[in-house]
Parts: sequence; C-alpha cells; structure tokens
Amino acid sequence: MATKILIIGACGQIGTELTLALREKHGENNVIASDIREGNDDLMQSGPFEKLDATNYKAIEDIVMHYEVEEVYLMAAMLSATAEKFPMRGWNLNMDSLFNVLNLAKDKKIDKVFWPSSIAVFGPSTPKNDTPQTTVMEPTTVYGISKQTGERWCEYNHHKYDVDVRSIRYPGLISYKTQPGGGTTDYAVEIFHEALAKQAYTSFLSEETALPMMFMDDAIRATISLMEAPAESLSIRSSYNLGGISFTPKQLAESIKAEIPEFKIDYEPDFRQPIADSWPSSINDEQAQKDWGWQHEYDLEKMTKAMLDGLKSLKKL
Repeated sequence: MATKILIIGACGQIGTELTLALREKHGENNVIASDIREGNDDLMQSGPFEKLDATNYKAIEDIVMHYEVEEVYLMAAMLSATAEKFPMRGWNLNMDSLFNVLNLAKDKKIDKVFWPSSIAVFGPSTPKNDTPQTTVMEPTTVYGISKQTGERWCEYNHHKYDVDVRSIRYPGLISYKTQPGGGTTDYAVEIFHEALAKQAYTSFLSEETALPMMFMDDAIRATISLMEAPAESLSIRSSYNLGGISFTPKQLAESIKAEIPEFKIDYEPDFRQPIADSWPSSINDEQAQKDWGWQHEYDLEKMTKAMLDGLKSLKKL
C-alpha cells in the first residue's frame, strides 16, 4: 500500500517543491496538498488539493480521516520578517498549527510528522561560526521564539507519547521556482531576479553579512531523506542542524558577476539587518551526517549557475 501524505502549507516556497517531489516519488493521488490559498498551476494540476486553515484542528482531522493520511508535513508558518510586523499572528499560526498536528500524532491518528525549524532559533549569544547542534539559544525574533518553543514540544511529544516527529533547522533557502515568503534571507533569491532583469540589485543586508544558505534541491532531498531514515538511527527529536553553504551578499554578487559581468550591487540595510546579525554565519551538521548520511551537493558556484539557468528557462516558457 502506498503511503498517504498530507502537506499543510503546500503553496509556500518549500511546500510547492516538496509537494511535487513527493508526488513524483509516491504517486500523485497519494500526496494531498493543502493551504489557505491555491498554489501555482503545476501544484494544482498534479494532484489533490484541499483549502485548509492550519490553525483549525477539526478541518485538519477531517482531511486526515477522509484520505486515510499516515504522514503530515507541516510547512505552514509566518516567517521572520513578516512575523516581526505581526507578532501575535505569527506566534498563533506557528504554534497552533504545530499543536494540531502533534495532537493528531499523539492520538495515533497519523504515524509520522515533519515540522521545519530554522536557524532563527539561535541568537546573539550563540557561537556564530560552525554553530554546534547543541548550544545556547536565545532567539530575538517572534519567528525564532516560536521555532525554539516548537522544538521543545516536538521532543517532549516524542519522549512522552512516542510521537515520531522529525525536524530540520533550515538555513536560508534559495529557489528559482517559487517566490520567497517574507524571510530575512530573501535577498539571496531577489538578487537573481534583479540581476537578470536590471543587472543591478540593492541588498537589504550589508555586504559582509555571512549567513548559512542552501539551494532548494538540497533542502528537499534532506527533508525526504530524514523522513525515510529508520527511526532507531535518529538521535535528535528536537531539530537537526542542517549546514549548506555560507556566503555574504558581496560574495554572492561576485559569483553572479562571473556569469553577468555588468552586474552591480548596492547596500541599504533595513530592519532585517539586526535579525541577520543575531543568526549564525555557518552551521555544524555533523550529527545529521552521522545519523542519516546527510551531505549537501550545491556549492556557491553551482547554485549560482543553477539559479540563473533556471530563471532563464522560466522566462522562455
């Protein structure tokens, strides 16, 4: 029997590509996409879709029962920059949706949960370079506070109720297929669009702001790999560090200039700069490597070429 999967928040930056990857792997009708709004044509036409408010427990339960769902990927969230503008809305969405899914798993109505955390769980007191799996966490954003709290609830539910919940602390994610969703690392996506359209970009982070980043293909592969790993091999039930590549806006601009020599970049740091300054510059993911064989494939040069080629191909469609 094929595994039945529900993706909540399927129309977001990660959810869109994750849905399509899981449908390719498990069969289109076995992966139910859901979101509070409809997604792009590829997602909507490739399999079942349900309109869903992630804070509505009964609505989630009804879909789980109707489709006989076994695994839930909870991708719905209000990201860092947006949640700073709407703190209580961000907190309520990020926490209520998690409790809804954990309670379904606690009551044995679903078998397995994926929930994304983030490097936003770290704060100014966290070691910035090669940030370890277990370290000081004092997040300074609503998003980071909700993710740190969520990690604790995931681990609690695993140990107390044997909930099979799995999580990754995503770094900044870069994709040409979907628009970013209001995060502090969004400059690293916007810059490619502007480089092709205008050969120029004004960064909202300063030139020397190093942050951990990852090409979306690596992030999707990591997510599915973690969910497929044997439960007994997993030593972390809060959330795994996931390292990718770390670079500054200046380094990214130089990588783009190698492909588009006339490209120019300016810097006008805004309210997102203090958020970025509170986050690590690089991440140690040795535990993920040890427990489930994680390795990233895209370095800065390979990612830059993939982004520019991908965006050019979309413009031709």
